[in-house]
Amino acid sequence: MSWVANVMFSVDMADSANVEALSAWLRTEAPRRGQPEIRGVGFLRLLTGAGTNQWGGWKQPECEVWAGALNHADLDALRQRVSEVPWCEPNLVQLLVMDQEQAFFRVWMIRGGELRQFAPSEPDEEDEGFHRNR
Repeated sequence: MSWVANVMFSVDMADSANVEALSAWLRTEAPRRGQPEIRGVGFLRLLTGAGTNQWGGWKQPECEVWAGALNHADLDALRQRVSEVPWCEPNLVQLLVMDQEQAFFRVWMIRGGELRQFAPSEPDEEDEGFHRNR
């Protein structure tokens, strides 16, 4: 059985190499949730590159967005790794994470040298009345 986490990064173009290195870490070294001895959970792919743009509209996006569906990823380890990367433009790094059984992305950004969740923190899927039809 899989446990999928949908992950997206938006970064400054100067940080492309950092995301590529992070993707290589995810593919080969990232620990699995509950199985830290097993390494590798997936990888990231650039969605906004010239010639590969998957976005709608008539223009090319003016940002870089990378995405991946990670298998059994230890998301605490991922966030720790993101906080340790020597980003060229740390204030432009946005990490969006939607873990298995979550209904929306959580947004993480670096401020003051610390990776923090910015939005949304509540309500969440476990709160009474979150789902209208349940």
